[in-house]
Amino acid sequence: MKAAFARVVESQRLYGETFVSWFAGPEISQGATPGQFVMLRCAEAPHLATSLPDDPLLPRPMSIHRMRSGATGSEWSILYDVVGRGTRWLASRQPGDAVYCWGALGRGFRVEPASQHLLLVAGGIGVAPLVWLADEAVNWNKTVTLILAARTRERIFPPAMLPPQVEVVAMTADGTLGERGLATKAFSDYLDWCDQAFACGPNAMFEGMAKELKNRRSQKSVQVLVEERMGCGTGICYGCAIESRKGMRLVCKDGPQFDLREIGL
Repeated sequence: MKAAFARVVESQRLYGETFVSWFAGPEISQGATPGQFVMLRCAEAPHLATSLPDDPLLPRPMSIHRMRSGATGSEWSILYDVVGRGTRWLASRQPGDAVYCWGALGRGFRVEPASQHLLLVAGGIGVAPLVWLADEAVNWNKTVTLILAARTRERIFPPAMLPPQVEVVAMTADGTLGERGLATKAFSDYLDWCDQAFACGPNAMFEGMAKELKNRRSQKSVQVLVEERMGCGTGICYGCAIESRKGMRLVCKDGPQFDLREIGL
């Protein structure tokens, strides 16, 4: 883990209240893998502050969304919904602004070399880390199906921004795009096809997926990224402790990637 002031390269609204921000800070992303995250301090640095530097007090954990080559080295991005003071501050950053952050943190996804057919399941903003996994999987010549699920079409990640080799299955609760229904419906349809499945989204989605595995008596590998509030991201504060079948676990260090069966849903 390294800490640094990463410089904003670009930031834009993609759809609805969902933004993507790109950063130049190769020391943060060096050696990172899909599924890992960074902690971002969503307030001015003390020497740059025009208001209280401790509001909001806690940093925000953000999955690494994508990687690319930039003018000064590798660049990384985050994809996020504006839902409060911290994310509103991030969305207002302009190119050249500095954001204090540290990472890369946690355990990312593990793709087995023998796995050829990969199923990715995204619930809402849970698509953020799965896009980078899809990018990498295509580079590894894997066959990828990505389920994009949201309440309505306005909250679906633009399929045109994905590699053309990725098969996209859209599910919306109101039926405005793709099939009407939940992500678990498409997960059930593709479960037999895939060699491994990877997911990020709300706990309710994980519960439905776990129920489907149990009903089907499936032994397929299903890795999920657990979202939890964090104070440090490094295992010091114990603020992200969850109960699992293996006892208490820290999402920041033991996760955020867990086997779906381990988290006891």
